[in-house]
Amino acid sequence: MLNNWLFRHIDNTSLIVFRIIFGLLCFLESVGAIFTGWVKRTLVDPDFTFNFIGFEWLQPLPGHGMYYYYALMGIFGLLIMLGYKYRLSMICFTLMWSATYLMQKSSYNNHYYLLMLLSAIMVFLPANKYASLDAKINPEIKRYSMPQWCRWVIILQLFIVYSYASIAKLYPDWLDTTVIESLMKGKQDYFLIGQLLQQKWVHYILAYGGIIFDGLIVPLLLFKPTRKYAFMASVFFHLFNSIVFQIGIFPYLSLAFTVFFFPSEVIQNRFLKKKPHYSSGAVIVPGLKTLWFIVFTVYFLFQIGLPLRHHFIEDNVLWTEEGHRLSWRMMLRSKSGYATYWVENKETGKRHKIDLTQYLSAKQIKSASTKPDVIWQFAQRLKQKFNSDGQDVSVFVNCLVSVNGKPIKNLIDPEVDIANETWQVFKHNTWILPSKQE
Repeated sequence: MLNNWLFRHIDNTSLIVFRIIFGLLCFLESVGAIFTGWVKRTLVDPDFTFNFIGFEWLQPLPGHGMYYYYALMGIFGLLIMLGYKYRLSMICFTLMWSATYLMQKSSYNNHYYLLMLLSAIMVFLPANKYASLDAKINPEIKRYSMPQWCRWVIILQLFIVYSYASIAKLYPDWLDTTVIESLMKGKQDYFLIGQLLQQKWVHYILAYGGIIFDGLIVPLLLFKPTRKYAFMASVFFHLFNSIVFQIGIFPYLSLAFTVFFFPSEVIQNRFLKKKPHYSSGAVIVPGLKTLWFIVFTVYFLFQIGLPLRHHFIEDNVLWTEEGHRLSWRMMLRSKSGYATYWVENKETGKRHKIDLTQYLSAKQIKSASTKPDVIWQFAQRLKQKFNSDGQDVSVFVNCLVSVNGKPIKNLIDPEVDIANETWQVFKHNTWILPSKQE
């Protein structure tokens, strides 16, 4: 029964159209990162980057190397769009995007993580079987259909993302609009809408609208009677995010996903009118179906389980950020703080204060003042630097942080030598002070 459903062939118009849009957006994201100065600010100017813990070997290429790196990613994006050497181009883009995602956290964004996952999924999808240079060069590969699982693997991934994003918003500071109000304060100078975004009634619409949209958009797009209205809501929601939050290609990538929810005839009439429509519904079960089941079952169990890990770690994830990354906790809080780093020579007992501007960019200083994992990484880096100069040192941090405009509290135990601590991935790091303090 499951085989008949998963491996039944359906028209592949949605996947072909999505590949073209996806490749174009990958190109625009890569090239846009160069021309907007993002690559310079994030990967070229800093002396080093705060990588994901465990990926210390991933650092930006020296000199202007990262400009060429992103330009090459843009080329792979174009090749994906054109469907030329599709599988190889998709693999190369996935590896390069994943590397640049893992090598820096200063510009951490859940959307970057989503693009990494989608790119990996696209490697396995037969997205070059029509309207591609591959099919033109080798007509034998041309197909008008795809297995049904190709559609549902995308839909299931989206459902996980949106569901967790909705559930994460169900906490007091979001429900009373404290978070939205904080996010909108920086938008006061926006043309026409700046003052409107400061209105309390708008904050309530955005707060509760975000919960409802994230929680219901996938089911409403799947349900035919509500599909058209859900699509219109998607257009408004994602264009609003694009204008107000300026988050690059991702609102448009989110809109591109809707091709998987509409009947293939509708998508074909809009985008590929000359393509023959497939309607036979043949079931073709691959020889490696057991391996296929294992791979995708493990993948989706991981996707479902990973965002839950913070529930098994002591204290509030909004404070400690332990389990925050890779968990679809998008724009959920505002955090500000100030940190002072002290290096103490173990032989002489002398302490001196570290001037952060000598080591870090302005954006890195913000992360190293509010995020425990970045604070720990910087303490390790300071220790290594002084050790290379022949000094055995301890690193102490005095860090005051405010979450969502609440009174500031100590984030880090100032009596603990952070450089001598081991980072705990799946349990609480005890040198992070409790969120509830006297």
